[in-house]
Amino acid sequence: MSTFTTYLSIANNLSRYQTMTASDPTVAQATSYFQANIGSVTTPAQLVNNPRLFNYAMTAFGLGDMTYAKNLMQQVLEQGTSSSKALANTLNNPNILAFAQAFNFSLYGTSTTQTLAATTDVANKYVMQTLETNQGAQDPGVQLALYFQQNASNITNGYSILADPNLLNVVQTTLGISSYTSVENIDTQAQQLNGLLNYSDFQKPGYVQNFLERFTAQYDLNNSTSSTSTTGGTSTIVSPFLTTASANTGFSTDLLMSLQNLQLGGS
Repeated sequence: MSTFTTYLSIANNLSRYQTMTASDPTVAQATSYFQANIGSVTTPAQLVNNPRLFNYAMTAFGLGDMTYAKNLMQQVLEQGTSSSKALANTLNNPNILAFAQAFNFSLYGTSTTQTLAATTDVANKYVMQTLETNQGAQDPGVQLALYFQQNASNITNGYSILADPNLLNVVQTTLGISSYTSVENIDTQAQQLNGLLNYSDFQKPGYVQNFLERFTAQYDLNNSTSSTSTTGGTSTIVSPFLTTASANTGFSTDLLMSLQNLQLGGS
């Protein structure tokens, strides 16, 4: 299956895929432990010093590769998010900020781990993160698409895209922006995005879905392992995405091939 068709299959049946992921014995066991024990945590130090709880929470927010940074994360949790000088607001990492908002000890104190954000929401994020990771092992494009679907509503300006490598990857791929533009001044990059996007559109699920359909189709074209078709002695590269699209739409592969190099339009 192509990135395009795999993503559509999951997106159109997301709750079923989430249920299957949550039912996986390893995921279910980790979630059961988290839900049974997180309520007893009353300080940031207790959270970071319980490996099973800390690793689960960090993984839920896409920070699984930073579980070694216990001292840093403890400071993040202790400082909260209310001050503009707080670490969560200065590290330029939206996942760390989200983590600090969920476990806002500076605001809720000892009752922090009793909140919905620190319990049910974290468990749901862990399941979704696991689903994304599992899909990414087969196709990184699907993982990017699922991540974008879950986080697109957080996009408010060009800087919020530039601060998140995954969001930026999807936007650059969809709009045909070279990754080399990332070496340019960040204000210049933001201005370019401002001219191409209406950020309020990312609050609309229908727009996000259409955007991701464009992304996955373009991702297939950019990253496919192509096959070769020979006609009249001439070898032509045929994208697997086009082969799949031909079968699904009824249009000939030759017709779809003629569209392969056209830039996707719209915004």
